[in-house]
Amino acid sequence: MDNKYFRDIPEFRMSKIKILESDSAEGLSEEIVKYTRSDSNEREEEEVKRWYWPLVKCVTVKVPDNDFLDHVTLVDLPGNGDCRSSDKIWTGFVASCSTVWIVTEMNRAASEKEAWKILEDASGLLGNGGKCQQIHFICTKSDNEKPDYVNKVKSAVMNEFKKRKLLKDHFSEDCFKVFTVSSTEFLKGENVNPDLNEIPKLQEILKNLNDARSKTLNYVSGAHGILSLIQGARSGEVVEQKNDVCAVLEGNLSIQLNRVKKAIEDITKAFEQRLREGVEKSQNLCERKLRSFLYPSKMFGRAFHKMLQSAVRNDGVQKPKRGKTKDLNVILASYLTESIDEEFRKTFQNNIKCGHFNGAIDAFSLSTDSLIAKYKDVELQLTFLQTEEKEIKTKLNKTILTQKKLIYKSLTETIKNNMKEGYKEAASFQGPGTLKNMRDTVERHVHSKMDMFEEAKSVMLKQLNDLKETVLRTLKETMKESIEHSLKTEACSLPDVSEHLEVVKKHYDELHDGQDEKNNHTGNS
Repeated sequence: MDNKYFRDIPEFRMSKIKILESDSAEGLSEEIVKYTRSDSNEREEEEVKRWYWPLVKCVTVKVPDNDFLDHVTLVDLPGNGDCRSSDKIWTGFVASCSTVWIVTEMNRAASEKEAWKILEDASGLLGNGGKCQQIHFICTKSDNEKPDYVNKVKSAVMNEFKKRKLLKDHFSEDCFKVFTVSSTEFLKGENVNPDLNEIPKLQEILKNLNDARSKTLNYVSGAHGILSLIQGARSGEVVEQKNDVCAVLEGNLSIQLNRVKKAIEDITKAFEQRLREGVEKSQNLCERKLRSFLYPSKMFGRAFHKMLQSAVRNDGVQKPKRGKTKDLNVILASYLTESIDEEFRKTFQNNIKCGHFNGAIDAFSLSTDSLIAKYKDVELQLTFLQTEEKEIKTKLNKTILTQKKLIYKSLTETIKNNMKEGYKEAASFQGPGTLKNMRDTVERHVHSKMDMFEEAKSVMLKQLNDLKETVLRTLKETMKESIEHSLKTEACSLPDVSEHLEVVKKHYDELHDGQDEKNNHTGNS
């Protein structure tokens, strides 16, 4: 590569990030156009001598001091199957998205094949294999449309979603919403017609994605709990009450742990039944799916030879220059994933407010509220326990949200690990008869590995059991330690923090009331 071709981007040759800065959005747009656009008009061709977009994997735009987008990241994903590198980036980002916006024109919203194709292809990554909480289908150019027509289009899009089983296996109807936007209406300001333009609603959604208030509440809640513990420890000793409360709390902890354990074990049994059906179906019907991959109806000879050769060299993943990526491991595991998709969505809700394991974690409670009413002398210690309980449940829900992606992915990963040897053998063939040898080798290897479906089932069930043990151990150890800190620690010389406690409690109550209002608003919107 000649240096003269990279005068503007010397960072490319050194594998470094290129940073562009501007005081205005327009200025920054002019700077980055050559790195982000593949099309151009004549004027742009004259002004931009070189276009570097094929070399660019990712462009990050940071907007300073913008409260509206604080703690929010907007990701503009490339089209599905644009190219291999884009496809890899696409799948990497999409599993981390909490909200997905599909933007298409009003006049072809319901019939937009590419939009629905992207959603269906990514449904596993977004839903059970990701953490997407909501999908918003945004219809643009509603400027000149009548409200009746707009409502008709929105209904058509919603009905299209209801028809698609693949999407409904991963998302409930409550997760899917349709919006219409109009730039003309938006510029009218206060006189905007809400029937034609829902940009304000989308802005409100972005504000709700900003979790700064929740983070502040968690911080203040922690301070409230610690100060309550300190002030409670300073109070006069009430040994008898402490002993009584401690005994009740330890009893409650044991009961609650058993309830969580039973709830998770019941769910695991349901998964085992679904997976058993999936294994049976896989062993009986996988031949049909395998042959559709090895003998595609619309591809023959040399073209498919190259495609299959690429797939076996890439652990079963077929990535054409254009069009949909095909993964033989996903195809072989499809009967297994389909068997548990609905159960998985119910068990592991991406919306944390709904609670994992059918709400078993959120239902866990030491009943400190009723104890506070009965044992006023240890109210501050019990307040500390309340804080600890909320904090550990929040942490566990986040841990489960991360782990559930790995659990869902384990079915395909187990199949992939079992198939690797066959892919390696198939990739070694050269010369005449290579296509036939590759096909025969892959087919023979699948037939010899029919127990891999049972293995995939066992791996998933083990991971579910491991998660159960993690949840129970974390709840038990954390709450047991918190009980000891609050009620079994001997009194010692501690500062008087009553004034600080009063101030923090005031802020905590204000934030808590505001959070309840926000949750009610989100639930009703």
